[in-house]
Amino acid sequence: MNLTELKQKVVQAIDQNKDAIIRIADTVLKTPELGYREEKTSQLVREEFEKLGIAYEYPLAVTAVKGRIKGRQSLANVCVIGELDALKCAGSPIANGEDVAHACGHNAQIATLLATAMAFSQSGVMEELDGDLTLMAVPAEEFIDMEYRKELKESGKIRYYGGKQQLIAEGAFDDVDMAMMVHAQPEAEDGKFYVRGKNLGFLAKNITFHGKAVHGSMPFDGVNALNAAALAILGVHANRETFREDDKIRIHPIITKGGDVVNSVPDEVCIDTYVRGASAEAIQKGNLAVERAVHGAAAMVGATATIEDIPGYLPLKECDQLADAFEENAAALIGRENLVPVSDVTGSSDIGDLSNILPTIQPSVGGFAGRLHSQEFAVSDPEAAYLLPAKVMAMTVCDLLYENAEKAKAIKENFKPKMMKQEYINYLEGKENI
Repeated sequence: MNLTELKQKVVQAIDQNKDAIIRIADTVLKTPELGYREEKTSQLVREEFEKLGIAYEYPLAVTAVKGRIKGRQSLANVCVIGELDALKCAGSPIANGEDVAHACGHNAQIATLLATAMAFSQSGVMEELDGDLTLMAVPAEEFIDMEYRKELKESGKIRYYGGKQQLIAEGAFDDVDMAMMVHAQPEAEDGKFYVRGKNLGFLAKNITFHGKAVHGSMPFDGVNALNAAALAILGVHANRETFREDDKIRIHPIITKGGDVVNSVPDEVCIDTYVRGASAEAIQKGNLAVERAVHGAAAMVGATATIEDIPGYLPLKECDQLADAFEENAAALIGRENLVPVSDVTGSSDIGDLSNILPTIQPSVGGFAGRLHSQEFAVSDPEAAYLLPAKVMAMTVCDLLYENAEKAKAIKENFKPKMMKQEYINYLEGKENI
C-alpha cells in the first residue's frame, strides 16, 4: 500500500471505533483520580491493550502503562502519550464526591491514546511500516497532592513528583526516539488545532520563617515570623518591575501556615510558591529575587528562614520538524486555515521535561468549553476532542515510519537535546542547574 492508503486505513479504523472511543472517554471522565493514584484508569488502559493484543509493561512509575506495537522493522520508535490523572476542582459538575475532576481534559488524552492503539492494532498498517509505535499512559502530570507524593518518595516508590520525571528516571523513554501528545485547548469549541505553543517552566519553593514565640501581649520579647513572611511577599512584589516581559516570570506565593493561635507571636510561618519562567535563565532570575526577599525580610525582624527547592517542570521546547509533520497531516484532514499558532501559554507541564531530552510536541485541540481547571470546563464536541487528535497522530505515525522510517530517522539525527538523560537526573537531584 502507498502512504495515502495507509493513512486512510488508520482513519477508517478510528471512525469504526467511534462509539467505543467515546465510551472510554466517558468512563474515565466519571472515575477521576489524582496523580499516582490512577488505579482504575490504569486498569482500563491495560484491559483495552489486552483486548487489542498489545503487549505492555506495568507497573512503571506506580500506575503507568507502556504498550508497544512493532512494525516490520524496528528502525525508529514513535511514542504517543496520554495522561492518566485528574485534579481537585471543587464545585465542578464533573467532579466526584472528593472534588476530583478531569477539568484539564486528560480523559480525552486517554481516549485518544486508545483510539490510536485501535487504529494500528486493527488496521494491519504496522506490517507496512519500518518502525515501532509505543503507547504510554503516564501518571501525575498535575503538580498537586504533594503530601501523598512525599509519602511515596519516603517509602521509595518514587524519586520524583512528576510522572514523566519518574518515567524518564526509570528508563521508560530510553528506547523512544520521539514523542507526541495532544492537549485540550480551553474555551475552544471549534475543533481546530492550536500549534507551536510554549509552556513555561517552574521551580517550586517551600519557605519556612523561624521566629520566637511569646504571649501576644508581649511582642517586644519575641520575633514575629509572620512579619518576616509579609515583608518577603512585599519584597517579591518590589522586584516585579525588574522582570522582562519576554521572560514571563510568574511568582505566586501563598501562606500555608500563618501561626498557631492568635494569642501568641507566630514563631513558624510557611510559604509555598512557584517561580515560573519562559527559560531556565528566567526561572533562575526570578528565583534569585525570591531568595533575596526571603533572607532580607527575615534579617529585618531578627528571624531566620529555610528554603526547600523542589524541581518543577522545564519549559516546553517543541521540535520543529516533528511539529511540521503533525501540522501537514492536520492540514490535510481539516485544512491549514484551521491551524492556529499559539505564542503565549503560561501554564507548565512535565511534557516540557521530555522535550528537553527527546523530539517532542504537544499541540492542543478545540472541542472544549470553559477555562482549564475551572468549574466550567467541559467537553463540547466529543468527535473533535477524542477522535480528531487520534486521527492526526495516527497519520503522523504513518508518515514518520514509512519507507525505512526516513522522516523519523531525520528528526532523530537533527535533534539537539538541551541535556542528556544523566544531566537531567543531575538537575532533578540539585547537582547542576538547567
